[in-house]
Amino acid sequence: MKEVPFFTRSESLDRPAVTRIGGGSLGGKAAGLYLIQEEIIPRIDEEEILGFSIGVPQMVVLGTDVFDRFMEDNRLWTVVESESSDERLALAFQRAEMPVEYVGDLWALIEGMTTPLAVRSSSRLEDDLDHPFAGVYATKMVPNNAFSADQRFCLLLEAIKFVWASTFFASARSAVAAAGKAPQDEKMAVILQEVVGQRVGNRYYPCVSGVGRTYNFYPSGAAKACDGVVNLALGLGRTIVDGGRSWGFSPALPKAPPPFNSVGDLLKNTQIRFWAVNMGPAEVPDPLRETEYLVDAGLAEAEVDGALRLLVSTYDAGSDRLDPGLGRHGPRALTFAPLVASRLIPFSDLMRQMLEASREVLDQDVEIEFAVRLDREHGLPADVGFLQVRPMRVVTEGIEVGEAVLDDPAVVIASTHVLGNGVEDEIRDVVFLDPNDFDPETTFEVAAELEGINRRLVAEGCPYMLIGFGRWGTSDARQGIPVTWGQISGAKVIVEATLPEVNTDLSQGSHFFHNVLGFQILYLSVEHDGPRPIDWAWLRSRPRVPGTERVIHCRTERPMEVRVDGRNMRGVILR
Repeated sequence: MKEVPFFTRSESLDRPAVTRIGGGSLGGKAAGLYLIQEEIIPRIDEEEILGFSIGVPQMVVLGTDVFDRFMEDNRLWTVVESESSDERLALAFQRAEMPVEYVGDLWALIEGMTTPLAVRSSSRLEDDLDHPFAGVYATKMVPNNAFSADQRFCLLLEAIKFVWASTFFASARSAVAAAGKAPQDEKMAVILQEVVGQRVGNRYYPCVSGVGRTYNFYPSGAAKACDGVVNLALGLGRTIVDGGRSWGFSPALPKAPPPFNSVGDLLKNTQIRFWAVNMGPAEVPDPLRETEYLVDAGLAEAEVDGALRLLVSTYDAGSDRLDPGLGRHGPRALTFAPLVASRLIPFSDLMRQMLEASREVLDQDVEIEFAVRLDREHGLPADVGFLQVRPMRVVTEGIEVGEAVLDDPAVVIASTHVLGNGVEDEIRDVVFLDPNDFDPETTFEVAAELEGINRRLVAEGCPYMLIGFGRWGTSDARQGIPVTWGQISGAKVIVEATLPEVNTDLSQGSHFFHNVLGFQILYLSVEHDGPRPIDWAWLRSRPRVPGTERVIHCRTERPMEVRVDGRNMRGVILR
């Protein structure tokens, strides 16, 4: 593959879609984007996706040499080594000066652009199969719509410095340490990329964002694992990658019924809010906050914006069913049925093409990210931004767990929804939430306590088992525990259990999910009303390590045995 060309100060229309400023590495994410442009998109048959224009949104990458110069000129390694708080660290980076030789190119870039920009991390460790670090570092969206080029330039520099600072935030340091690395091993390139979307009033967002996988770990109905899976959301892709509610379907069977027990269950578990870039004034300017220029809105606002026509179904109480589209009054559900099952819009063909071409080029299973700007009235023509490709670990051989083992008297936890293959037989530390004391309103406090336990166990070199409720790593505190990967990076076994009040579907599109696969974590899911409940009494009887209020940390006398059979979807944890 040819080298990425250097940025030139010519008119933006004359520039290649992908250019670079500075030398050094481009990082995993940027290298993947260049691979998409040069090798994956040319394999997609345009005749099968008529009406869709697919490409990599225009972007410029700041190479790791720019990062190195910034760190050295401003003596920031001393600040990093002091292990200051995230706030102090971010503030020190904001006060630092951009190396003067790169200022002219950045000014020329911003002078001719007024569309929103995504300032994205692209570290050397990101998207590596063995150390994926998905979602560990920051991405900051900036509206880039100020009349003054001076102001747009200053806000761009703030965003770049924030992403660089996130390389050394506490959660990132924990993730790096858990991977056996030191902060000094990491280098950060930064991607400056146009955001795919449309503006209505003070909101800018795509109709559809998505994450696709060539392998489906939880196929339902007639779908097979090798058919893959796609998760869709309204608005920016932050909803999906942060573990929020999204809509999943198999591109091989786009008209298959959704895996819900009832219409009511579906309505409770579909997306109701979305993220957009805030094109109006920031409510509270704060360059140290990742969501400074984002706005969280509801479906009613999206309907006013005209964004829902091809995305929702409407509930008909008389027939107790959902009808595709906005043709009647009633509750809306983001099922994407008018788009996914359409005979006129080849959206499912588009998904299959993108996934198959990516798998062919990487020669292994992959995960992709994308965003779609639809004609909000007719659907087509539509622009597709291909935003990311990364390898995906799929282990198809390994240990076998027979069904009879699930009912062994020594079982503490048994599951028929698992990820991974293998055995862990050295874990003595168990970190868990007690269903008798769990309060869904305190999940942020729970995340903070977990961070402290994780930091201590990682420093001691003690791998541990983590048991909690709902989705780990979700951005929606009502659906689970909103931890970052760095807050639980030392866990080698992760259990997601449900409760009557925390009973959500599994998310295959999140960065958290990708890291579970990449780091070969053994994962089990257990339903509270299933045939094999967790043996909470035994867990409560283990000797406790004091120091936390909401999270229990116990240590067993002997190591527990964890056996996970990903081929047959069975796993057990034995005392």
